[in-house]
Amino acid sequence: MRKLAFLNNIFKQRKSEPAPEGPKVDRGILVFENTSEVIRAEGILKKKGWDIRVMGPPPEIRSGCDLIIEIPLIEELNILRTLEEVGNPPLQMVPVSSPLLQPVDLFQKKDFGRHLMIRAANMKLTIDKETQVIVNVSGGGCPDVPYLAQEMVGKSLSEAPGPREIGHTLCGYALHLAYEEMIRRC
Repeated sequence: MRKLAFLNNIFKQRKSEPAPEGPKVDRGILVFENTSEVIRAEGILKKKGWDIRVMGPPPEIRSGCDLIIEIPLIEELNILRTLEEVGNPPLQMVPVSSPLLQPVDLFQKKDFGRHLMIRAANMKLTIDKETQVIVNVSGGGCPDVPYLAQEMVGKSLSEAPGPREIGHTLCGYALHLAYEEMIRRC
């Protein structure tokens, strides 16, 4: 009798739990061979006005590149045609049809009270929240990171050069993503 009551209790709990949210079937992932191709494709697609996001790849489809582009699935053919025309086609396009295929957000936020840090991939940008002055640039292992820090630290977000304007590596690109996200949040 106790076993029956126990099982009934379990089934009642399951019925009352909300159904899990389904996968985003309206989005797809473009997988590229290398980071340079992702950066180039991002610029082309944003210029054309498409709603895209650069993100981290889900583990199931990693191909050596640490970045993918999430696109609206309804625009797949037009986007692929555009990238073919400029000689920058992806290796593959994968519909986001499973929770395991969800792209990984590149951004992490850490609030230190007076300071706010945004991390994008392996690069971190920290500002003073009151003055919006950049107090630290760190991370990565690219040769231009010390130069990027020198040019940005001590300047406000509005005065500092965009890392993409002065950097030429994956670290510079990741720092630029953190910089843009920081501007959005401030």
